[in-house]
Amino acid sequence: MTATPLAPVTAALRAMFGTDDLPGLAPGLLVDDEFGWAPATTLIDGSRLPDLLRAATLRWGGTPHACAALAWKSYSYWTALPVVLGWASARRVPLLDPSDVLIHFEDHRPLLTLGLRRSTTVAVLPSDPLALAGHPEVRVVADEAELLAALRASLLDAHLAPLIAAIQTEVRVGTRTLLGSVASGISHGILRAADGLPGSTVQTIETLLGALDLADLVELVPGPTGEPSVQRRTCCLAFTLPSPKVCQGCCVRQA
Repeated sequence: MTATPLAPVTAALRAMFGTDDLPGLAPGLLVDDEFGWAPATTLIDGSRLPDLLRAATLRWGGTPHACAALAWKSYSYWTALPVVLGWASARRVPLLDPSDVLIHFEDHRPLLTLGLRRSTTVAVLPSDPLALAGHPEVRVVADEAELLAALRASLLDAHLAPLIAAIQTEVRVGTRTLLGSVASGISHGILRAADGLPGSTVQTIETLLGALDLADLVELVPGPTGEPSVQRRTCCLAFTLPSPKVCQGCCVRQA
């Protein structure tokens, strides 16, 4: 049986979490039966965005802007994770056009669950075996720079940036605050998956954040035993909740 183009991504996720049953992603990433799912375009066009923000308010009970920031933190983490793991593990990047990302709110463990349509395009380098396989969902790019450009264009420019704009029509929350969660989520994801990834995790994070113009939003600093740790330069606003939380690496410090 031929492995799917996303096999390196699902393998990296399995190694990272020790299971295929993840709290924010469909098992195996791909959704075969789309009943009950909606494309992420319904968040960007505003039709399902109130559902996401309402679910966040019910979960955290904070102010509208704080709950929106935390909903975004969760959404952007699970959206970016397959993309950055695909790049880091095999230079194989799912291009997450909002029409290819599916969401539902039926599993009440996470805030929402994301999955991908089987038709989701995967960008690869000419050296990838998929480049000659003739899969309709595979796009061959010229080199590493073009692969990173494709990653940015689909993840940030076509997906996350328009969703930020949609959220800002509902609540007042700053772009820098929201992008800080993207930078932090990518960094934490790569560090957590480090044992299953080739090369330097620090260099991987720096390359990804550089391609997304997010490098100034986090800093990698030595942790308690010298391992890299993420220090944010913006706050996700969890400290404002009725039960305040100061995340590891937050720029807000308890006295």
